[in-house]
Amino acid sequence: MQPEHTDKRYEEELKKLREDILYMGGLVEDQIQKAVKSLVERDSPLAETIIQRDHEVNRMDVEIDDLCLRLLALHQPAGKDLRFITTGLKITTDLERMGDMAVNICERALELNLEPQLKPYIDIPRMARIAERMIRESLDAFVREDTDLALKVCKDDQEVDDLNGQIFRETISFMIEDPHTINRAMKIGFISKYLERIADHATNIAEMVIFMVKGKSIRHIKEIPQSI
Repeated sequence: MQPEHTDKRYEEELKKLREDILYMGGLVEDQIQKAVKSLVERDSPLAETIIQRDHEVNRMDVEIDDLCLRLLALHQPAGKDLRFITTGLKITTDLERMGDMAVNICERALELNLEPQLKPYIDIPRMARIAERMIRESLDAFVREDTDLALKVCKDDQEVDDLNGQIFRETISFMIEDPHTINRAMKIGFISKYLERIADHATNIAEMVIFMVKGKSIRHIKEIPQSI
C-alpha cells in the first residue's frame, strides 16, 4: 500500500496537470484572438508582440510533457488516470501547433499591413471566434470528461470549413478580376487556412476526449454521430 503523503502528492500533480493544460489553452486562445486583431486593426506592433510571446506556449508544452512523463514514471497509473495523462500528452501537441498557426497569422498580417487593404475583414474574425470557442469547449470537455460538449465541438468544425470555403471563393474572384490583387488575396487565403487548421486541432482534442471517456474512436468517420 502506498503512503498517504504519496497519494496526496499524486492527486496534487493530477490537479496541476488539469490547470496547466487549461492555462496553456487560454494562452493559445489569446494568441489567436490578438493575431486576428493585429490583422483587422492593422496593428503591426501587436503582431510582433504575439510572435515574440510564442516561446511561452512552447515552454508550457515542454513543462506539461515533463509533468505527464513524471506522473507515468513515478506513479505508474492505470485505468482512468492513465487515459487522462496520455490524453494530456497528446493535447499539448495540438495546442502547440495552434500557437504556431497564430504566429503564421501574425506574419501574414505584418505583410498585409504594408499594403492597401483588399477588403473588409468580416469572415476571418468570425472564423477566429468560432475556433477560439472550440478550443475553450474542447478543453472544458477534457477536464469535465463531457462527451456531449466534445461532440458539439466536432460538429462546429463544419461551420469553420464553410467559412474557409467562402473566403477561398472570394479570393479567387479577386485574383481573376484584377491580377494586382493576387499577392494580397493569397495571403488572406493563407490566414483563412490557418484558422481552419486551428479548428481541426480543437476537433482533434474533442475526439481524444470522446476516446478517453468512452473508448470509442470517431476519427475518420464520414458522418458525426448525434450522440455517443
